[in-house]
Amino acid sequence: MKAAVNYNKRGIVALIIIVVLSLAIIGRLAYLQLVMGDEYSAKAESQQLGDNEIKAARGTIYDANMNVLAQSASVWSVHINPSRINKIKDEADREKVREIIVSGLSTILELDEETVRKYTLKDYSYQLVKGEIEKDTRDEIDAFIDTYDDKDELAVNLSTIIGIDPDVKRYYPYSSLASTVIGFTGSDGDGLAGLEYYYNEKLKGVSGRTITALNGNGSVMPNQFETIYEAQEGTSLVLTIDLYIQHILEDVLSQALEETRAESVYGIAMDVDTGAVLGMVSLPDYDLNNPYTIKSEALVQEYEDVSLMSTEELTEEDIPEERTKKSYYRNVQWSNRAIVNTYEPGSVFKIITAAAAIEEGLANINTEFYCNGSINYATRHINCWQTEGHGGEVFYDLLKNSCNPFAVTLADKVGTDRFYDYFEAFGFNEKTGIDTAGDLTPTEGVLYMSRENFSKSDLASYSFGQTFQVSPLQMITAVSAVANGGKLMTPYLVSKEMDAEGNTVREMKPVVRRQVISESTAKIICDNMEQVVTTGTGKNAYVAGYHVAGKTGTSEKLVANKNSETEAYIASFCGFAPANDPEVALIIIVDNPVGNHGGGAVAAPLAGDIFGQILTYLGVEHSYTAEETKNLVETAPSLTNLSVQDAKNKISEKNLTIKVIGEGETVISQYPEAGREVPSDGIIVVYTEADHKSENVTVPDFTGLTVSEANRLATSSGLNLRISGSSLNSGTVFAYKQSVAAGESVHMGEIITVSFKTTVGVSD
Repeated sequence: MKAAVNYNKRGIVALIIIVVLSLAIIGRLAYLQLVMGDEYSAKAESQQLGDNEIKAARGTIYDANMNVLAQSASVWSVHINPSRINKIKDEADREKVREIIVSGLSTILELDEETVRKYTLKDYSYQLVKGEIEKDTRDEIDAFIDTYDDKDELAVNLSTIIGIDPDVKRYYPYSSLASTVIGFTGSDGDGLAGLEYYYNEKLKGVSGRTITALNGNGSVMPNQFETIYEAQEGTSLVLTIDLYIQHILEDVLSQALEETRAESVYGIAMDVDTGAVLGMVSLPDYDLNNPYTIKSEALVQEYEDVSLMSTEELTEEDIPEERTKKSYYRNVQWSNRAIVNTYEPGSVFKIITAAAAIEEGLANINTEFYCNGSINYATRHINCWQTEGHGGEVFYDLLKNSCNPFAVTLADKVGTDRFYDYFEAFGFNEKTGIDTAGDLTPTEGVLYMSRENFSKSDLASYSFGQTFQVSPLQMITAVSAVANGGKLMTPYLVSKEMDAEGNTVREMKPVVRRQVISESTAKIICDNMEQVVTTGTGKNAYVAGYHVAGKTGTSEKLVANKNSETEAYIASFCGFAPANDPEVALIIIVDNPVGNHGGGAVAAPLAGDIFGQILTYLGVEHSYTAEETKNLVETAPSLTNLSVQDAKNKISEKNLTIKVIGEGETVISQYPEAGREVPSDGIIVVYTEADHKSENVTVPDFTGLTVSEANRLATSSGLNLRISGSSLNSGTVFAYKQSVAAGESVHMGEIITVSFKTTVGVSD
């Protein structure tokens, strides 16, 4: 009986133990399933499934004529599965595999061996080794893998450790062209600057994925266990930028940056009716394909350790000072100064002062003023740039002479409140609304005075563009409003968006922000601005055959030149053409040029050069004055196969001369060739002997010569002279640029374009 009781007690104890253990197991299972279920499920899934991203092709960026400015191309990335190496049981085999991989990949991918070795020591199933490799490199990797897999020399096949995945890389066919506008992408494919940054979400598309089943060894199972989610290509952009106009701007301003030795040069060309940006340049710039390399020699000299700029990442190893310095120089070269920089507009702002006075009915074209060289106003003594004064003037002389006292007098008539109304109406206290990164947010009390604190002293300074700052984009947008009849437009860079099939998904329309002045006022200011170029401070922007309107500006920089104790200046020109039917507006800024620093002397000639090329490209018809026709070009007639006498007779019908080389009786060849434009009074060289070599001449140096002196030198040298610049409306001009460098050897009869400008009356 006692034994039975003991058995029962033991049974009860055992049962209790079983129940407790069962409850513990059930509790543990409940915990694992209910609490830790998601975590362990994810771990199991990660071990059973391979999940690789398929990068989407980024949308293409085109210019206005569908020229590719930025596009994505197929490349590949190389990765390894380090865990597969570490699972090799035999240590000798494991190290043999490791060293073969380290040696092979570091050689083919041009990487440091220690870097690759560190990758192989990690306990991951996926480790990126290098991305964006080209096809030839991918082929080398494939051959490297096949070499060892075929020979079966290793404990495992390299194909189970090394993988190659599709990738995409951003290419910029024109390198630095419009670099500060387009921007670039980082290693992750996202935009880091410019339009690439601003439109990143649309451009980048949607990445795809490849989901593959893995076996117990972590190897990919056959294709039937694979699911592919295709990537979706990003939206493409068609810009308002015209590649040819962009080239014109960059070519002219690049030469100006070199010749003036300025800190920077930047400019914008804009469609006055729509606000579409046709070209935008900020120099120095950078190579979009190598954005971390300093392109500017001036910046290279400032930055002592250029090698530190070659990599994308700012690493923790960089000391704080170096990180700050590196970041600063990158921002300097990536900066789109045409949008983000601010400057005192100087006398260009007199356009706004004049428009306000006319619009308010406080001045008309007959308004008179006498300038004695200065004016006392609101406890201030304000000088005119022409210290001896301009004497008696009428309204049109305000802009033509760029008279400060006249501007102050008109601003006083308008008054502080109404003047401030126009300051706001023309958009100087607000963002322009342009569709790219860096649109300036004007800060009240910093860039301009608040209405509450705007005094008569401020009114005087503002009337001729001093003591406040604007961006070049703000200024050209305001001047475009004068050109188009008074409508302030929202500037824009993207004209439409397209899907992967090329269908338009969104088209941008011009946006009128508001009417700031009447059409009649705008017409008066346009006429006034044309006189600035024909006979005023902007005469160096003159272009034969085209009506150009504009205004020059010269302002002192608020921050002095850090490299010297000399004063620093901004030379500028803002205008449009044709003045009688405006199409294109242009602003040119030359930041701290060495030597001449007046807008009329420095910036206006650049504007004239650019206007001439752009208007010709756009097919704008020339309209020559009687004086200009004296210097028009002739078309070289075809003289080949004519007798020498017939050739002379044919030439006599045009305003040209002929030079015969050889003793033959028939013209064998000619130079310039038939159909080419030749300056009036130019020369055609003809050859009458088949074996007679073309005669060459050495190009002389025309720099500093007057028009008549240059003509005589060209004639005596056997060359044709094409005159460019302000040579037709001033007797005090000199040559400052020629299309072929002095000392070059060219065909006799070659056409040399020589540009002229004046230094008289263009100081502002």
